[in-house]
Amino acid sequence: MKDSVKDKIVGCLYGQAVGDALGLGTEFMSKDEVKRNYPNGLSEYSQIVQDYHRKRWDKGDWTDDTDMMLCIAKAIIKDRCINPKTIAHNFKQWFKNKPMGIGRHTYNILALSDYESNPEKAAEIIWILSNKNSAPNGGIMRTSVVGLWNEDVAENAERICKLTHTDTRCIGSCVIISELINHFVWHNMQLSFKEILEIADRYDKRIQQYLFLAKDGELDDLNLDEGARMGYTLKPLACAVWCLYHVNSFKGGLLKIVNAGGDADTNAAVACAVLGAKYGMSSIPEYYVDNLNQKDVYECIISELTDVLLDQING
Repeated sequence: MKDSVKDKIVGCLYGQAVGDALGLGTEFMSKDEVKRNYPNGLSEYSQIVQDYHRKRWDKGDWTDDTDMMLCIAKAIIKDRCINPKTIAHNFKQWFKNKPMGIGRHTYNILALSDYESNPEKAAEIIWILSNKNSAPNGGIMRTSVVGLWNEDVAENAERICKLTHTDTRCIGSCVIISELINHFVWHNMQLSFKEILEIADRYDKRIQQYLFLAKDGELDDLNLDEGARMGYTLKPLACAVWCLYHVNSFKGGLLKIVNAGGDADTNAAVACAVLGAKYGMSSIPEYYVDNLNQKDVYECIISELTDVLLDQING
C-alpha cells in the first residue's frame, strides 16, 4: 500500500506543476489563437511562444498556481498538520516577493496590510465589494495538496479556500477536487458521479450545471476561452471531471486541456493534479518532469512532504 500511495502523492504534485508549466503556453488564448500559435498543437515546453505575457517566465517554469500550492505544502511540512494561520502567513510572505501572474482577486486580498490578523474577514470584504459575484479560480488552483492530507479533507479544503475566496462556488469546487484526490491516493478509488453531485449540492447548486457538462459533453461545451469568464472556478473543476470521463492517460488529459486555451495553466494544473493522483507518477512522461525549471528544488519539497504524509500510515 505504501508504495502505491507514494506513487500517487508524487504523481499528484508533479501533475500539478507539469499542467501549470505547459498550460502557460496557451494561457489567456482563444482556441483560434492556440491553433494559430501552435498549428500542430502544444506538447512541449520548448514550443511556448515568447510573447509579452509568456516571456516573463523561462520555458518549463510553473506559475502562481503551483507557487501557492507550495505555500500550503511548506506549511504542512513545518507544522505536520493543516494550520490555516501558517498557510496565511506563507501566502503573505510569497506576496511580498511580488510574484508574477497573481490574479486580481487574490492580489486585492493579500495586499491588505492586516491580512494575516483575519484572513477570512479580508477575503469576505473583497467578495462583498464584488457584489458577491466574484468566484475566481485562485482557490481551486492550489487545493490539490489539501487532498493529500488524509484527515478532515472537506473541512480543511473549506478553511484554506476561505483564506482568500469566500464564494460558495469556490469552496465547493475546492472540496470536490480535494476529495477526488484524497480518494484516488488513499483509497485507490474514484468518487462516483452521484457522490460528486452530493458534495456540490452541499455548497452551491450552480456547480451542478458544469458537472453535467463535464461528464456528458464535449470539452468545447465548457467554453474554456470564454472572455471575462476564463478564470471562473467551475471551469478548472469541470476540466478535471471531464478528464475523468473522457481520457484514459495523464498525457491525453494534459494535451487536451492545454490546447483548449482559456486560463489553461490553472485548468491543466487542476486537471493534471487529479490525473496524477489517479494514474500515479509512473504515468507522467519523463520529459515533462525532467524539463521543469527548478526541478531539484521541487523534488526536495516533494520528498519532505511525502515523508510527512506517509507518517500518517506509520503513525
